[in-house]
Amino acid sequence: MASVGRYIAEKTRETIEIYWELVRIIVPVAVVTQVLVETGAIRAVAPAFAPLMELYGLPPALALAWLTSLLVGIWGAVIVVFALVPVETLTVADITILSSLFLFGHALPVEQRIIQKAGAGLIVTTVLRLLGGMVFAFLLHMVFRSTGWLSEPLNPTWVPMAGDGGWSGFLRGTIETLISMFVILYGLNIFMDLFRRSGLMDRMNTVIAPLFAIAGLKKQALPITAIGMFLGVSFGGGLLIREARSGAVEPRQVFLACIFMGFTHSVIEDTLVVVAIGADFNTVFFARLLFGVLATGLISVIIGRMPDRWFEALCCHHAGTRNDKVATAES
Repeated sequence: MASVGRYIAEKTRETIEIYWELVRIIVPVAVVTQVLVETGAIRAVAPAFAPLMELYGLPPALALAWLTSLLVGIWGAVIVVFALVPVETLTVADITILSSLFLFGHALPVEQRIIQKAGAGLIVTTVLRLLGGMVFAFLLHMVFRSTGWLSEPLNPTWVPMAGDGGWSGFLRGTIETLISMFVILYGLNIFMDLFRRSGLMDRMNTVIAPLFAIAGLKKQALPITAIGMFLGVSFGGGLLIREARSGAVEPRQVFLACIFMGFTHSVIEDTLVVVAIGADFNTVFFARLLFGVLATGLISVIIGRMPDRWFEALCCHHAGTRNDKVATAES
């Protein structure tokens, strides 16, 4: 019984350490973002993004929804979509393209700060994440325009309406998020430990290794990357911070894991949200996953040819603090 108590105490301490790292990132950035929302700064800047919407064949008014996604998150973005453009004027292709932009780029101030804490360069990962989403959305636009696929009128399952706004809604939502995040992180921490001890992690790695190998990801990075892929950057990135600092994952693998999570994270919840507003499931799930694997694989080839000095200068947050040979025996 005493050993169980020690185990719980140890896992509680580890979880608090991870959680505190995330809270220090999330709360200040969330407050600044809410200030931008309340002061109208986001709405004021949105018109500058209108020409990009036209590049994807989307109504210029949807630029505000995209900018909201980039700074606030998917939930904030989907709420304003149908307030900006009537449902009857959109097609399934339109909402699928817009949803793809949402999926690749959302809540960047928070999520990219977490990525940076894990050791990957803030600027390069942000640029690659945005560029990846823009390329993917443009490819979809070209395919849909040339084939007429998904040109039927939009008939969403869910038309979201804005809930309580203002600072009271922000405070309530932030507290609920932080509480649920601690509970999930605590469960994940114990689950990951038991998963390792049971040998099931090795079996899972064997199953998903071929897919991740195409993306250039090695065995050492698979469990954390998988968590990020299924649950999101906050959870996968939070655990990756610990693993990266322990030296269990080498810097190039940390960078690739961050890139892959940026492209394909939270494939369950986020996908279900955009499918509910009418996006095509096969496109936002399977096509996005395929693009993420291939794009990360290409990036893996590029950074694999980089001298260590260049990689540390361009791709690492703490250049030169880690040896790229750490944990290579595990790979």
